[in-house]
Amino acid sequence: MYIFALQFKIMKKVTQSLLIVLLFSFNVLHAHEGMWIPSLLKVLEGQMQSEGMKITAEDIYSINKSSLKDAIVHFGGGCTAEVVSKKGLILTNHHCGYSQIQQHSSLENNLLKNGFWAMSMKEELKNPGLTATFIVSIEDVTEKVLEGVKDENTEDGQKKMRSNIKSIEKAAVNQPNYKATIKPFYYGNKYFMIVSKTYKDVRLVGAPPSAMGKFGGDTDNWVWPRHTCDFSMFRIYANKDNEPADVSDENIPYQAPKALDIAIDGVEKDDFTMVFGFPGRTSQYLTSKAVDNYIAKLLPARIEMRKNSLRHIDAAMSMDESTYIKYASKQSRISNAYKKWIGQDLGLRKKEAVKKKLAIEKDWLAKNKKNQALLNQLFELEDKKVDAQMAYNMFIEFYYYGPEMIRWATGFNSLLKSKEFEKDAKKKSESMQNFFKNYDVDIDKKVFASLVPIYVKHVNKSALSPELLDLISKYESTEEMVAALYKKSKLHNKEQVGKLLQGSQKSFQKKLKKDPIYNLAQSLLDHFLSEVRPGFSKMTLEEEKLMKQYVNSLMNTYPNKSFWADANSTLRLTYGKVEGSAPRDGMEYTWFTTIDGIVEKYNTGEADFEVPQRLLDLYEEKNYGRYGKNGTLNVCLLGSNHTTGGNSGSPALDAYGRLVGINFDRSWESTMSDVLFDKDICRNIMVDIRYVLWVIDIYAGAGHLVDEMNLVRN
Repeated sequence: MYIFALQFKIMKKVTQSLLIVLLFSFNVLHAHEGMWIPSLLKVLEGQMQSEGMKITAEDIYSINKSSLKDAIVHFGGGCTAEVVSKKGLILTNHHCGYSQIQQHSSLENNLLKNGFWAMSMKEELKNPGLTATFIVSIEDVTEKVLEGVKDENTEDGQKKMRSNIKSIEKAAVNQPNYKATIKPFYYGNKYFMIVSKTYKDVRLVGAPPSAMGKFGGDTDNWVWPRHTCDFSMFRIYANKDNEPADVSDENIPYQAPKALDIAIDGVEKDDFTMVFGFPGRTSQYLTSKAVDNYIAKLLPARIEMRKNSLRHIDAAMSMDESTYIKYASKQSRISNAYKKWIGQDLGLRKKEAVKKKLAIEKDWLAKNKKNQALLNQLFELEDKKVDAQMAYNMFIEFYYYGPEMIRWATGFNSLLKSKEFEKDAKKKSESMQNFFKNYDVDIDKKVFASLVPIYVKHVNKSALSPELLDLISKYESTEEMVAALYKKSKLHNKEQVGKLLQGSQKSFQKKLKKDPIYNLAQSLLDHFLSEVRPGFSKMTLEEEKLMKQYVNSLMNTYPNKSFWADANSTLRLTYGKVEGSAPRDGMEYTWFTTIDGIVEKYNTGEADFEVPQRLLDLYEEKNYGRYGKNGTLNVCLLGSNHTTGGNSGSPALDAYGRLVGINFDRSWESTMSDVLFDKDICRNIMVDIRYVLWVIDIYAGAGHLVDEMNLVRN
């Protein structure tokens, strides 16, 4: 999504009173808004307990004893997972493990379609490159970062800060498997150092069939009511000393110091809940001008790009199973943000986000008329920046989410000047196998031809590659242009690429430089790196300076208001309760769904609502084991926890810190919460842990995995 890069440099030392306002003033907090730094929860403890929490802040985050944070995992760097057994078993979302499930799938052994369950540890599947990261500690290092810094806005000041940060990080770790990273919080008012430990052997243990793990498909994505069994299981492996190690048959299951207890009785309406994980990015402090530009210009362009990619991919996937397997993960990656942005657009417009931002600004200006000059500067910059942002966004959409051949082609560039050509060519040849395994040239051509006109329409001519503009001028249509490119290129043909990599470096250089797709792809990338990105980065830096002043002024103007730090992929805790909502006139969401709703949707006959026969059989038998209640089985639930991307897979915890669900989505109306939180409609969606356990135990017959877990009753 469009996000202003609010990564601010550290402010001059602020007063103690301001820091208290920044970090600890919660008396006017909007109900359940905010993503809180766990090391600071002591100040929130009383409020959380008054709302129903039965544990202490020390139980959630501690560096002196085992705590809930020790069971929270940053999964693959983009999702969250949680440890549920002392043998390193972890749960996350099905869509978080989707690419691993896809990589292990084939026509002969289609794990996406059929699901997968390891009936012994020997059957668990390795995933080179997949990581699981634990947070060891979070420490405020603001004073250390500022030490000796006279003026952080000068080059010397910045240089000193970078030097301080480097020294602090280096001194913080004395063990090879630990890593220290310092990040700005509160827009540069505070700096925190996060010490982490990353495990590199994470194996697939189990996953339901996609008909259950993706039940509802694009139809249900980002909406409620929901009936998706969105989970997958992995296990962390370590060496004999329980330390991180490369993937190896010699590794053994990780011995977890903390595993979450599981509340088998579930939750009820209005029960206290927490979500603990790694939210990606929020942008709560955007001005009215920035929000207006986002809604009116930036969002529609990105939506249009993805819509056109998906219409070709979806059509092809529906035709045969082989193509479905090839493109399942890619389609999911493209469609998820696409539908989210549509919901975000609707929510921000309906809730009149621009009007609300204007009201905030009006009140702020009334407190101090001198603020007008700062706001004018921001507005002027944001109007100038929108074109640079558009050029940046459209390149990202085209290059990373458009025709795969463009990215594939630029990957050959490093071989041109390689000092170990044969060795590097061999590595490229190995990666080639995986690329072509999941590639269809006909789909790629259609995506390519459909996106070029949209790309050109939304971007100023100066921000487009001259090579692309020249090609467009030579052909009557983009379809004709793309057909000519692919006809003359060898890079989309596996056999031809193999021959290219087997020759000498001199021969390789000569042939590659004549390839039209390579030349176009490289020109696109070069122009972006030399013209588009620098201009965007320059404006972003200017914006950062102004936004730092703006946010600081807001904090000083409203000393009794709480200002929580925007999400930045660091560990956060949000809390709320189990509750539905009434997002639109005449519509009311209940807080839970049951297996009955799965069968109701199945009976519509729509493709997104197919389910395995075994689930239907168990439903007819009412065979819910110890996981059912009141003659049915709860499958999903709603809560008022403030979440965003990155919270996928996060544990939903009850008042005692026990696992009651796995967060996997927000309601469509809630996607606006990255920019504007609304306490009445913003809701997070979780799969009920009892449904997860039922699928593992009763449906899949993998009860040995449940036996590893600690199930507790109320």
